[in-house]
Amino acid sequence: MNDVPAPVPALALDDITCRFAGRDGGAPYTAVSHATLTVGAGEFVSVVGPTGCGKSTLLNVAAGLLGPSSGSIKVFGEELRVADGVNRRAGYMFQADALMPWRTGIDNVIAGLQFRGVARAEALKQGEEWLRRVGLAGFGDRYPHQMSGGMRKRLALAQTLILSPDILLMDEPFSALDVQTRQLMENELLALWAVDKKSVLFITHDLEEAIALSDRVVVLSAGPGTHPIGDFRIDLPRPRDVSEIRMTPAFLALHKEIWGAMKEEVLKAYQQQKVA
Repeated sequence: MNDVPAPVPALALDDITCRFAGRDGGAPYTAVSHATLTVGAGEFVSVVGPTGCGKSTLLNVAAGLLGPSSGSIKVFGEELRVADGVNRRAGYMFQADALMPWRTGIDNVIAGLQFRGVARAEALKQGEEWLRRVGLAGFGDRYPHQMSGGMRKRLALAQTLILSPDILLMDEPFSALDVQTRQLMENELLALWAVDKKSVLFITHDLEEAIALSDRVVVLSAGPGTHPIGDFRIDLPRPRDVSEIRMTPAFLALHKEIWGAMKEEVLKAYQQQKVA
C-alpha cells in the first residue's frame, strides 16, 4: 500500500523567533519565541491571545514584511525570504483602512490591478463586479470619507480580493466597527470565502469572532516570547450565521474549552501591563 503524501500547507511558519533591539541600548526584546504555525490550503485559521502578545508580529512575518531572527516561512512549499520581497501570493487587510482618500471607491478597488498593468477598461469591469459582490454596487463614485465604516471595510475587502490572492492575511479588520456592522461583515467575509476557499490567517482579540469564523483557532501565550499553547479544531457546521452559531451548545462548549486555555495567559499579560 502506497503512502499518500501529506498535502503541502498554504502557509508554514516553522520555529519562528523575532527579537528587537532594546530601548536605549538595553537588552533585546524577544516578541516571538520558537513559534510554529500552519494554515492548510483552503483553511480558515484564527489566532487569538492576550493584548500585545505578538499576534500582528507573526502576521507581518507571514506577509514578508518582517524578517524573523530565526526560523523559516514557506508558502505552498516554497521558502519566503524578506530579501526577495513581500509574500506575493497573499493579500493583506490591516486593522486601519488602507484606502486612498483622493480616489473614488471604484478607483481604490482597481488600484492594484492598474499597478499590475491591467488596462483601465478591464480593471473597471472587474472592479464593478467586485463592488457588486461586496454589496456596494452603485457606490463606486463615492470617496472613502463619504462612506460609513462598514462600507469602507467592504471596499477594502474588494480591494484585496480583486487581486485573487491565494492567502488572506487579516489583522483585526473589523475591530473598529459597531457590533451589528461587525457581524454583517463577518457573514460577508464567510460568504465570499465559501466561493473559492482562500487560505485565511485571521488575527483577532475576540474569541467569539475566532470561533464563529474559523476551521481552527490557535491560542498564543502572553509575551514576551509568545508561542502557540493550544490548537483547537472548530467542528461547527457550515454555512454559518455568526450571530446564530454563538447561541448553540457546541459553540458554548468550544468557547469554554478555549477560554480555559487562554484565561491564565490573559491574566498574566494584564499583570505585566500593570507593572509596566
